[in-house]
Amino acid sequence: MVERLVIDHVGHLGDGVAFADGQTLYVPYTLGGETVEVAPVPGHHPDRRRLLQVERASPERVTPFCQHFGTCGGCAIQHWEAERYRAWKRDLVVEMLAQAKITCEVHPLIDAHGLGRRRITLHAGWAPTTCSRWDFRRRIRTTSIPVDRCPILDPGLSGALDAAWAITEVLKPTGKPLDIQFTATDSGLDVDVRGSGPLPTAMISTLSRLAEQHHLARLTRHGEMVLMRTPPTITIGTARVTLPPGSFLQATVAGEQALAALVSDHCRRGKHIADLFCGVGPFALRLAAKSRISAFDSDAGAVNALQKAATSTSGLKPVKAETRDLFRRPLVPQELRDYDTIVFDPPRQGAQAQAQQLAASKIPAVVAVSCNIATFARDARILIDGGYKIEGVTPVDQFRHTPHVELVARFTR
Repeated sequence: MVERLVIDHVGHLGDGVAFADGQTLYVPYTLGGETVEVAPVPGHHPDRRRLLQVERASPERVTPFCQHFGTCGGCAIQHWEAERYRAWKRDLVVEMLAQAKITCEVHPLIDAHGLGRRRITLHAGWAPTTCSRWDFRRRIRTTSIPVDRCPILDPGLSGALDAAWAITEVLKPTGKPLDIQFTATDSGLDVDVRGSGPLPTAMISTLSRLAEQHHLARLTRHGEMVLMRTPPTITIGTARVTLPPGSFLQATVAGEQALAALVSDHCRRGKHIADLFCGVGPFALRLAAKSRISAFDSDAGAVNALQKAATSTSGLKPVKAETRDLFRRPLVPQELRDYDTIVFDPPRQGAQAQAQQLAASKIPAVVAVSCNIATFARDARILIDGGYKIEGVTPVDQFRHTPHVELVARFTR
């Protein structure tokens, strides 16, 4: 059934929002003020609609730059002119803080897309025919579409598409869907394949030859080594870090640099800093140029990589990295008293348990980094209720064309 709607505004997930017959409806790839024809999406939530046609376009609409926009699902917004998009993205932060009754300055949005995404996970599946294909996940439907190029990727990921096709063809006999993670490193592509299950020796040998043919720095399967031609390394400050398989990195180089610059500025008076949820050290290894660092994370591979990089880099202050699950065992006030500054950068679920312990401490400065506005607001509220003052929030846009935004804020008492 075809419906005609007038889009009221763009919602917090990047979909157009319309009101009709007492319902709130969501239509991807639309803008406020547009008149559109839509249809229900079978098998999905009844408030979702699929865009059929834009009858009356917004003057803010622009032509998307990617041929796959609207089908691959990797980007939510390429159809909105840049300044309005940037204003909307900053407003996401303003509105969420207002809902949490947090009053502070929200600084201008920092564009940190840079050269593009240096990390992608491709999802390979099998068509009813004999052809394999890989895709980004679609936003509405669970079916796959073939993707042959992606203009938002860092040039360091050139060759990832060809390698993905080759890997899926080798693993087609398993009949299992695959997640193939690519990371652009200083020494080439680092690739981790998940979902294949146990493989016969002959198939692993074929994958090894494939890694050589495509000049991959390293190929692993569920973190287990298939072939390493050269250690996959990245540069953080003055240190060189060898990445553990499938390790987390900020999505763009520019994003990491922008976040690290903000964190470093907020920590400029810190002499002994604890870096919580430290990962491979994007903050710790830079802060160690001037300050003693204690770094904590539940990922033992990341912690080991950070410690090795710190130990082998001259000119750094002492760095001690420790594996610790901060969700189950957050640092408590008695432990926190050793530090004058805390940095915490948790996953999307935030750091509620750790925020509660920070709120009960006497740490003079806390720097929060977040990739989720909602959990940041929750954790910030805990700190404020515990006596901290928030000095301001800076949004960082390294996931351009999506509703995702990073945040950096400083709290003092």
